[in-house]
Amino acid sequence: MDFDLESYVAGMLKDIRERGIEAVREYSKKFDNYDGPFRVTEEEFEEAVERIPEKDREIIVRTVERLWEYHERQMERERLFLKNGSLYGLIYRPIRRIGIYVPGGKPLPSTLMMVAVPAKIAGVKEIAVTIPPKEGKVNPYVLYVAELLGIDEVYKLGGVQAIGAMAYGVGMEKVDKIFGPGNKFVNEAKRQVFGVVGIDSLAGPSEIAVIADKTAEKDYVLADLLSQLEHGKDSKAWLLTTSKELADYCSRDGIEVVLCESLEECAEKANEIAPEHLEIITERPMELVDLIENAGAIYLGPYTPVPAADYFLGVNHVLPTGGAAKFSGVLTVRDFLKPISIAQVSREEFLAERELGLRLAEIEGMVFHRRSMEVRK
Repeated sequence: MDFDLESYVAGMLKDIRERGIEAVREYSKKFDNYDGPFRVTEEEFEEAVERIPEKDREIIVRTVERLWEYHERQMERERLFLKNGSLYGLIYRPIRRIGIYVPGGKPLPSTLMMVAVPAKIAGVKEIAVTIPPKEGKVNPYVLYVAELLGIDEVYKLGGVQAIGAMAYGVGMEKVDKIFGPGNKFVNEAKRQVFGVVGIDSLAGPSEIAVIADKTAEKDYVLADLLSQLEHGKDSKAWLLTTSKELADYCSRDGIEVVLCESLEECAEKANEIAPEHLEIITERPMELVDLIENAGAIYLGPYTPVPAADYFLGVNHVLPTGGAAKFSGVLTVRDFLKPISIAQVSREEFLAERELGLRLAEIEGMVFHRRSMEVRK
């Protein structure tokens, strides 16, 4: 089948820009078999909470608490300094309004937790959540997380139409930045609306690389590799090891095994891959950390498997994929903050250093730039 994803998504987004809510409703009916009201009602929130067992509510609360404790340490402080009577530095302001896309294939309350917790810590005032409905309903666990975090703006919207609605302000107020993973259609839609709004990243298939030596427990390593392949047929898993026995044990479909002569060679290979998740299960894992340049996250030792980080450790599981760890990193509170440069220059310093600007303006041929500085006395 000859299918051009870029053109297909572009056509849908153009249609949503031009026809607005009518187009969104048509796509929602076509792809999600839903044609009812989009915004989740207060009654639906209440019903969702009642459907969740008390034990599960406790699990979610404890998980959110661990996430909050970890992420609140990332909060940026204003960085100001004085020089010759002048003030310079950076101040930080939260993004006013964000959108969070929660995939609908499997219920993923952890996605909402991982994005909304650092957003709340950063001080984001407005959060809109979209999630594809199933039989006209939103997963109750996702709604419980939203209520727990004080988010009441949740929409039964998925796919390209959800991204278009958030980016163009269709059926809701326009957001400033979109977060959250999705399928190839959602990913392409995020790519195309970038510039109209900000986006977090372009999430690809899940990845894991494990560096392990002969001391690693074979069953631990194999279980961790298989855990990430569970995400889908496009997921990737690498074992980088100095142990022939471990290499043979883990050799199977979906796992690329690389037998190396040294752990240093394993680290070099990991840097080439730049995996989303990197586990180091060796006798002295900390000794390899300084050798790692490219990884979304590094998990050390036998009791730090990726699934634990996906759920309850408190670290964030929104990570770069597809080699993007060579130039980007894990989602943090900073992704929800805008650094703003600030300066207040004293007359004495301005006049003393003005010649730098005057000459640079001459070099660049900027007459009025020079005049702006020259006119001051």
